Amino acid sequence: TCGFEGSRKLSVCSKLCFAIGGAPNQVAGSATAFFLQIYLLDIAQIHPFQASMVLFVSKAWGAITDPIVGFFITKSKWTKIGRLMPWMVGCTPFMVVSYFYLWFVPPFTNGRFIWYLGFYCLYQTLITCFHVPYSALTMFLSTEQRERDSATAYLPTMSNICVYCAFLSALDPYAPKTDKAIPFHKGFILVMKHGSYLTLTAAFLFISVAIQLIQSNFVLFCTYAVELRDHFQNIVLTILMSAAVSIPFWQWFLEKFGKKTAAFCGITVNDLALRYQCPCLIAMMIEASAVLCFLLLRSMLPDVVDDFRLANRNSKGHEAIFYSLYAFFTKFAAGISLGVSTLCLQFAGYDTGACRQPTPVVYTLKLLIGAAPVACITTGLMILVVYPISEDVRLRNKLALEELR
Repeated sequence: TCGFEGSRKLSVCSKLCFAIGGAPNQVAGSATAFFLQIYLLDIAQIHPFQASMVLFVSKAWGAITDPIVGFFITKSKWTKIGRLMPWMVGCTPFMVVSYFYLWFVPPFTNGRFIWYLGFYCLYQTLITCFHVPYSALTMFLSTEQRERDSATAYLPTMSNICVYCAFLSALDPYAPKTDKAIPFHKGFILVMKHGSYLTLTAAFLFISVAIQLIQSNFVLFCTYAVELRDHFQNIVLTILMSAAVSIPFWQWFLEKFGKKTAAFCGITVNDLALRYQCPCLIAMMIEASAVLCFLLLRSMLPDVVDDFRLANRNSKGHEAIFYSLYAFFTKFAAGISLGVSTLCLQFAGYDTGACRQPTPVVYTLKLLIGAAPVACITTGLMILVVYPISEDVRLRNKLALEELR
């Protein structure tokens, strides 16, 4: 089998299975991030205010479902395929159906707002039921931090391949099944008191909002601000190529110079690119930064969980809380930012279905692509300065965990 059976070394097959399992989620997420806003405005042709409400309410609903799903996962019983896999397998068919109808234009016009709001909220709920256990699965792949980081690097690569196949079971290498679980509310309080987790979440919250703003407005920016609608296919190809090239580089950079240094270097480069507002350069930096943030989050959050385990040695089985709360904060902030950005376009005079937009709309798009993300990225970097888990601390925690085993 390709699953993890408690060994310290993960095979390439195991890493590929893990990456392929998350590829559909990443592909669907990229599609909605780049195209859903312009789809609602110009294809479905709903009012900009209604489009903003669809984006905000759905994201907010997805944020609310994250800790709820995390709670039910912590209460789930162990099965032959683990505690997480049943959630992922069970929600997948329904998630496919809801995603299909999200991109379907109904024959009626008056109720389209309710149609898209309902199916996007349903999709957010189902994707949460998949994403939270899948993210928590990272902690159970291996007890070795290097192996977890290596498996994480496979996922962005496989996200460019629309294939789904995994035979993958997960066992908790830290907590025996006979341990009495600490109640969810006590685990929640312990997690929210952990300083390194709050710092990391706050930093990536602002950085994720910046990426969301760029992704959701980039197609509109290329179409109406710089009039590159006929060249968008080439820009998409540039995005995919930059992702493929940047993944091995950033993985090497992470291992060579450390995660905190990689965060500062990569995100600062993206910050500089946004100031020039060159579409192709922005496109490459969007995907490179998205890949970098994904690699950093997937590799730094397990370090925080390890740090938490050492500080709270009698509290185990709270991995889902870490990932669900992180998703809650980032989705809620992203929902607010997307809703506000669409409202800004409405106030600027966005004309649904028009071939050209008025000058205030063009100026607003430039602000949403440039100034707003720069401010968010700068804030995130300032918070990341005080992130306490350096490479020395990480290595010290690694040795301490090995002694506990």
